[in-house]
Amino acid sequence: MSAGGAAPETPSLGSPRLHFRLTDSTNARARALAIAGAPHGTLVTAAEQSAGRGRQGRSWSAPAGSALLASLVLRDPPGLLPLAAAVAVCDIAGPHALIKWPNDVVVAAGPEEGRPPAAARAPLAKLAGILVEGRLQEGWAVLGIGLNVAVRLEELPAELAPGGARPAATMGLRAAEIEPTLERLLGALQRRLYEPADATLHAWRERDALLGRPISWAGASGVARGLDGAGRLIVEDGAGARSTLAAGEVHLRQVG
Repeated sequence: MSAGGAAPETPSLGSPRLHFRLTDSTNARARALAIAGAPHGTLVTAAEQSAGRGRQGRSWSAPAGSALLASLVLRDPPGLLPLAAAVAVCDIAGPHALIKWPNDVVVAAGPEEGRPPAAARAPLAKLAGILVEGRLQEGWAVLGIGLNVAVRLEELPAELAPGGARPAATMGLRAAEIEPTLERLLGALQRRLYEPADATLHAWRERDALLGRPISWAGASGVARGLDGAGRLIVEDGAGARSTLAAGEVHLRQVG
């Protein structure tokens, strides 16, 4: 505490910054910088990625100059970093943004948008992806965020278009809004990354896209029942037995 009793300021995010018109992956660049000793808050951005990556080894695809592509070097990252980052993205994405556990930001695709969507409602379309990598034993992580700010859905590959296997969503803004959106995101991250864990969990639960939905995981299936106090997904099987899942692969099951 300072002499006046005020809490110390949280470390700032976004400086120094390295921007590329084209790079392989902002996360790969940020990881290299972190290993080389880059300070907390170092930001890597790009207008286009040739090898953007998401969770589970998937690729992240967006036309050049249409998405916010950013990675941050974080020293001593918070334990609920993926959850807090997803909430921060939702803070700037609007009231219809939801979180598909653990940290994909989605919207309900179709006329039945709302929070939280019921089990039988429209499929979820991905608005943003979050990838956390690092060496926690060395006290650092890289937080990568891809947010479809100005993406035109008709320009995406068929599997990402509406009705595709992995439909995408967009904020529907102009390309000129990517930089202001980044500034808003950095502010939201500044607030969310350092708030108490209980506040993060409460905010996350308010955006839970899976609550009450049929899902499958690791050869089993059931219904999602929210988060526990450690950020794990609570699942209930067909017999009513409940268990928890650590961060991994969860699929929505087709209803009807």
